[in-house]
Amino acid sequence: MPPAPSIRPHHRELDPPAALRSAIKCFWYDRRDAGALSQPFEVLPDGYAEIIFHFGDTCGLPGIGCVQQLPSPFLMGLLNQPVTLDVRGRLDIVGIRCYPWAVFDLLGLVPGTAGVRVFAHPVASLHATLARCIQAERIDEALAHVERCFMQTRTPVDGMLSRAGAAMREANGTLAVSEVAAAAHATVRTLERKFKQSSGHTVKEVSGLMRFEQVRNALFHRPQASIAGLAQALGYVDQSHLSREFKRYSGTTPAAFARRQPRGDFGGFVQA
Repeated sequence: MPPAPSIRPHHRELDPPAALRSAIKCFWYDRRDAGALSQPFEVLPDGYAEIIFHFGDTCGLPGIGCVQQLPSPFLMGLLNQPVTLDVRGRLDIVGIRCYPWAVFDLLGLVPGTAGVRVFAHPVASLHATLARCIQAERIDEALAHVERCFMQTRTPVDGMLSRAGAAMREANGTLAVSEVAAAAHATVRTLERKFKQSSGHTVKEVSGLMRFEQVRNALFHRPQASIAGLAQALGYVDQSHLSREFKRYSGTTPAAFARRQPRGDFGGFVQA
């Protein structure tokens, strides 16, 4: 989700060409400056998988007495809990925001549920080119390189999954599985089987993340938003149901999350 310019002055997004829109939501760039000391960088769950190129001093997973440096690129898959990265110095990120039912076919990987995943793919050869663009402040050129690479290696998305995913996103994850199946012109059984095979997750699991994403985004941009109103708008049983689901995915309550937002940014990969 594109953050407000006053919050993320370096954030940039590029819509994919039509041939990639069933698999990729957008290409994006962002910059952070963590300073000389290591700082936690929290990534909250949402309904996307992200292919992440990163450029900077340190970007890794914190461990006991050390940091496990992550390669560039790595895959941030669907999350059911926040993931904290350890960051030091300036961090530039070029990301490819993918739909979870398409990302594994796009990369030629076996589907899985790991939150952070290292993978091998020809797109990794772009790192040096992107690093030169970032260093020269040629951000649009960097995004164009990524777009061309995926146009050359694109894999068609199954039509049933594309229809199902489009219906889920349009409804912000509020549709019942039977309604998603109807939109996909499929039986529930067939849809569930193909969806799990393609994404590693069920339709219900991904829908839950999409719905959480909408609450998270609303509270990020409007911390004073009514939680009861969000619960009603997004099809939760009641405010308590929303609060339980929000805490399940974020580790905190909606009210506590909202209180952190007036000064800006929750630190993760923010989508709209």
